[in-house]
Parts: sequence; structure tokens; C-alpha cells
Amino acid sequence: MTTHTTTADTPQPHKEKPPTGLIPIPVGPARALTTGGGILTVISTFMAWTWTAKFPGDLTVYGYPGGLQVLVLIAGALTTLLGLASYGVKGLRTIAPAGTDAALKYAAIAAFTTAWYTIIAISDTLGGLANLEPGGWVAAIATLTALIGALALPFHRPHTYSVDEEDSAWEQFKHRCRNASTITKGAFHADTPAPARKLNSYLEILIIIAALAVGLLVFTYGIGTEYDELFIGFLLTVGFCFAALAKAGLVAQVSTYTARHRNVTLTGAFLAAAAFPFTQSDDQYATIGVYILIFATVALGLNIVVGLAGLLDLGYVAFLGVGAYAASMVSGSPSSPFDVHLPFWGAILVGAGASLVFGVLIGAPTLRLRGDYLAIVTLGFGEIFRLAANNSDGSSGPDITNGSNGISSIPNLKIFGFDFGVEHSILGQTIGRFANYFFLMLLITLVVVLVFRRSENSRIGRAWVAIREDETAALAMGINGFRVKLIAFALGASLAGLAGTVQAHVTYTVTPEQYQFANSVPPNSAFLLAAVVLGGMGTISGPLVGAALLYLIPNKLQFLGDYQLFAFGLALVLLMRFRPEGLIPNRRRQLEFHEAELSPGETPPPAALSKTGV
Repeated sequence: MTTHTTTADTPQPHKEKPPTGLIPIPVGPARALTTGGGILTVISTFMAWTWTAKFPGDLTVYGYPGGLQVLVLIAGALTTLLGLASYGVKGLRTIAPAGTDAALKYAAIAAFTTAWYTIIAISDTLGGLANLEPGGWVAAIATLTALIGALALPFHRPHTYSVDEEDSAWEQFKHRCRNASTITKGAFHADTPAPARKLNSYLEILIIIAALAVGLLVFTYGIGTEYDELFIGFLLTVGFCFAALAKAGLVAQVSTYTARHRNVTLTGAFLAAAAFPFTQSDDQYATIGVYILIFATVALGLNIVVGLAGLLDLGYVAFLGVGAYAASMVSGSPSSPFDVHLPFWGAILVGAGASLVFGVLIGAPTLRLRGDYLAIVTLGFGEIFRLAANNSDGSSGPDITNGSNGISSIPNLKIFGFDFGVEHSILGQTIGRFANYFFLMLLITLVVVLVFRRSENSRIGRAWVAIREDETAALAMGINGFRVKLIAFALGASLAGLAGTVQAHVTYTVTPEQYQFANSVPPNSAFLLAAVVLGGMGTISGPLVGAALLYLIPNKLQFLGDYQLFAFGLALVLLMRFRPEGLIPNRRRQLEFHEAELSPGETPPPAALSKTGV
């Protein structure tokens, strides 16, 4: 007799598939392709890319990179270092505390886009790919190889939902696009870096100094780019390399050190900015520098109104105009209706005081409004100021502003006998007129930064944040909302008037057309608001960086002609889509914007917030 026994099928444990990349290549060869491609990219920059010097930058020399080759060299070197760090090479793991794979992708993209843009520009300028030398072909193949290898690096794929076959073809297509977007985001996702370990204070300060020196070098190189192709390549390289360093965790570590040494960072930043005129051989780029500082100072004043108090002001540039007009009328200009010539200290007090008075007069009857209604009223004030200044010419109205001709022939400032309109020799180097005003505006920017910093951490600053977050709850807690908002409005207006005083003397002429809501040339209300939002509302460095970018990039994109504003607007739309919190965000706002990206039940990473969420 045979007995048959049956055993129940036991469920086998579920085995997760090993992580894979966007391109189906094993991890070993993929990492080798990326690192090898980076090395070949570096080598290619020491070879000739074209046979003629007609292309800007002279890419015909062997052994000496020039022009766009330098940018490709930087991106290729970063790709190589990250690739070696991914192998665990001793001493290199410290450059990627958050991991190397996501950073490698961005570094490879930086090298690829810059190299291929250069090759396309050479072909377009010289008339075809036949003008490429072996170095150009090596660069193209090497960067493509590195990019393919980087995209093949494995990552943990986020969860996606399958397509419902009952949906229409269009709905299925949109669903597949959403899944592809989710997977692509996962491919470029980096782990949260471990908290930066405590180093010796002097070593941390040295790291901050090195970061500031690199920032000065990058800014000086970007502002001094001599031709259009080089500036576009500069934007590509800097943008993707910065993203690579951020994904590697280096930016977070440096930010931790700067937070520990705020006073040292602030002092070092202004010393680095003060060194900028000494890096220039003439006064050409100091002109751009002083206008950037004027724009940045006004944006920082607007940041008090918008970023801290949450008041949407669309006519803020009018306060800059009030300060400029008030100062020009008492500075001895022959076009002024008043025969008054006050020294600098008197003119700057008149400019800031006039803007403060207008801020109170405009804010008192309007700040009881909220939201869009307040924005419409401030927009109307800005236009009323411009029209009133344009019509105050003695025929359409009182003779105060000289109408559309404005106040002209404004004399240069003199402080303690120091004439800002003539050249001076400092440390053996000749400093021109605009460099003189650059140093003056740098001091004013420092004052505004200190005012902002002290205000945000004060009792009134916490009241502004409470109003911004929930005005009804703030009022219920006993905060006098009207008084708090009026103080923010008046303080922001006076800071704009402070910058307007210097602007009047820098430009020699003050006209109504300089103070429009929107114009292709900043500063205007639209660009000022964009600088605050782009840089990061509620922070100090955010509006400064945003203002610098918004002034420098349009100035360098003039070769686009009629397409300049289109390209610029498209870049802003993409930035707001993928980084709505701004380039240097307030930590609380960053958590709020990305809260929806957390998985169900996942909590946001801990972050030490100041009283205002910075």
C-alpha cells in the first residue's frame, strides 16, 4: 500500500529587483564609462578643436585650453573626481557626503551640454562639421560616453501606477508621461547628507573663505565674458555644476558652516565684493557692478515688505524714484526748481525721508486691504507717481520735476573732500568713477543687510512673519496688524529711497521713464518682485543673488534682440516650475513647497529654524 502525501505550496518570499538605471547597462561598465569619459573629456581640452582662429577663443592650440574649452575642462574634471569618488578612492569620498551617482549625472550633463554646444557653435560659425579638429571629435564622443554611463547608474525607482486600459488614448499618454517624469526625478534624486561634523573653528572659517573666493572668481569670470558663445557656455557649466555640487551634499555642508559663523560669513562676503574692482583692468564692469548693487539693495528692501510681512507691493519702484527725485532736487542740479546744494549726508537723509513719508501716506489708507486688492492699489500708486512726475513740467502741472526731461546734470558726490567723479589710486591701482560709487553702494548695501538682519530677529520681525503666515490668527493673538504692516511699508520705502539717492548721482539724470512697472531694463517693479521670488523670499542672500542674476543675464543676452525677453521669461517659468521656493530658500517655505513630494506617512527631515524660519 502506497501512501501519497501532498504538501501545501508555501509562498516564496518576494524578491525585489535590483535597482537599475535609465539605460540598461550593468553598474560596473556604467561607472567605468562615466569615469573614463570624464578623463577623456579633460584630455580633449588640451587638443585643438578647430583649425582656424576665426571662432572666438582660439581653439586651435594644443596643450593650452582656451575659451569654451576651459569650461569643458572644469565640467570634465568634476565628472572625473566624482567618478573616482564613486569607487571609494581614499580622500575623495569627502567631496560627496550625500552620494555620487546623482551628482555624477549633473556633472556629465554639464560637460555634455557645454561641449556639444561648442561643437554646434563652431559648425554654425565656420560652416559645417568639417571644420572640427580631432580634439573636437574626442570631446563629443567622450562627453556622450560619460553621459550614457551616468544615466545607466542604478537608482531606486519610485512607485508608479499602471495605465488603465479603459482610459482614452490621450489619458493613457498623459499617465505614461507622468510616470516617466516620476522615474526621471527619482533618477536624479540624492540622499539627504549626514549632518556636517564639527570641525575646528579655524578650519570651518577657511572653508567659508574658500567658498567666497570661488564665488568671487565665478562672478568675475561671468561678468567679464567677452563674447556671446562664452557667456552661454558659462551659464550651462555653472548651472549644472552647481546642481552637481548640491546633489553631492557639498552646498549643504558649506551652508551649515556659514550658519555657525554668520558674522564671519557676512564680513567675508562684503570683503570679497569689495575686492571685485581690483580684479578689473578698467571701469567697464564696475558700471554693471554698481547697478547690480543698487538693484539688489532695493530688492532687499522689498523683501521686508513681501518676504517678511507678506504684503504684495507692485509699485515699489516708485519709492526708489521718490528718493532719487528728492535727492537730485537738493544736490545742486541746474534743472532743480530749488536752489539748494546739500552735502551727501543731507541729500541721503532727504531722499530716505521723502520715501518714508510717501510710504506712510500711501500705506495708511491702503494697508487695511489684503491680497489682490492691496496689490492693485500699490500698482496704481506706482503708475500715479510716474505720470505725476511726467506732467509736473510747468505746463500740465506745477514745475517741480521738469517733466519728461527730468532732473539732469546732477553733480558727483563729495564726502570729506573725496570726489566720487574722478579717478583715485588705491593700493597702486587706479579706481575709476563707477568703482568709487561701487564702494559707496557696497557700504549702503551693508547697512540695509544689517537693518534686515536685526529686524527679522526682533519682536517686530516675528510679528511680520505672523501676519504673513495667518493675519487673522495674528490679530486674534493681539498683534496690531495695521501698525505692524505700516512699519514694514515705511521701512521698505526708506531703504529704497536710500538707494535712489545714490542712483541719482550715478546716472547724472533722473527721468520718469526709469520707474515703470515693467521694462526691459531693471530696476522696475516687475523685476524687483522677480528678484525677491527668484532668489528666495524672507532671506538675505536670496534677493541679492536674484538681483545679480536678473541684471547680469539680460545685459549679456542682448544679442538675442527681440527674443531676449522671451528666452528670459521662459527661463523664469522653468525655474519657478522646478524650484518654486527660489534659489536660496527660506527653510520653512522649502518644506512647505515640497511637502507633497513626501511619501505617505513620511515626515520631513529635521531642520533647525530660526524665529523667522530662515
